[in-house]
Amino acid sequence: MVRQSEFYDITIVGAGPVGLYATYYAGLRDCRTKLLEMYPQVGGRLISMYPEKEIFDVAGHPKILAADLVRLLTEQAMQYRPTVLLDERVTGLRILGERVIELATPNGNHYTQTAILTAGCGAFVPRRLDIPHLIDLEGHGIYYYLKSFEPLRGRKVLIVGGGNSAVDWALSLLGIAAEVTLAHRMYRFQAHEAMVDRLLNSDVRVKFPYFTLKSVLGEDRVTGAVIWNERSGKEEEIAVDAIVLSIGMLTNLEPFRQWGLNIVGSGIAVAPDMSTNLPGVYAAGDIVTYPGKVLLITAGSGEAATAVNTAKEYIVAGELGR
Repeated sequence: MVRQSEFYDITIVGAGPVGLYATYYAGLRDCRTKLLEMYPQVGGRLISMYPEKEIFDVAGHPKILAADLVRLLTEQAMQYRPTVLLDERVTGLRILGERVIELATPNGNHYTQTAILTAGCGAFVPRRLDIPHLIDLEGHGIYYYLKSFEPLRGRKVLIVGGGNSAVDWALSLLGIAAEVTLAHRMYRFQAHEAMVDRLLNSDVRVKFPYFTLKSVLGEDRVTGAVIWNERSGKEEEIAVDAIVLSIGMLTNLEPFRQWGLNIVGSGIAVAPDMSTNLPGVYAAGDIVTYPGKVLLITAGSGEAATAVNTAKEYIVAGELGR
């Protein structure tokens, strides 16, 4: 029997920006709320991977540092005094009965009427290239994300990739790094058009299209790189002190599949009301998929509000049915 003091209306799994907003909105809807986060701090990928990066696609902010955005989201989320547990990795989810969900962690079990999965960063790991010697230099000039720009001050930097993070990092490093080169293998960028225009009109040396990293030079640390054009076969050796591989993320969805959730492609399948195939379980943010899905913090915040509203309706329906 679950004690009432241990039973919550909504439990949110993942304290990234979407999870923080869901926590705030659940409080606004007068729900007894718990937030579980696997890392020792809130903020998800914004804090663990790029706290100094400027974010340009959040409603109401022409631009804002990732760390500042997390600070404001945290302040907003804490208004209604949710229970927050850090270093709490959810390893299992079970439906015990009508409106009773058990979330298992190494530290114990949590019980809730509804759960909202905003796992974000916890479900992603950086994609790696299969290049000889690359793994040996990780931590010695090879980066997959930048928690701080300071180690690259005055350095020659090569960024590999063409998405939003790669373009944003290249622009952010101008004036910090001695030289910035960006190599992109695709025929077009996957970043926002305005940022691509800014990149192409900046001092960043852009190697595009069809340029990719072929080999890394250096014994104890990175001293150079060989990039090559996949179409022409032409190689170019450049002197660099650091290489940032921004070539996407790999999603680990197996835990969610084991919980019985319906996985489609690279995400948890949700209906328009953010419900999953499990009763009382909802999801929002980068971890979900549906037709027209957009990977934006602003879009994820809207999904979080929808998930909370749907969860609240589910809770009220249960109370009326008693």
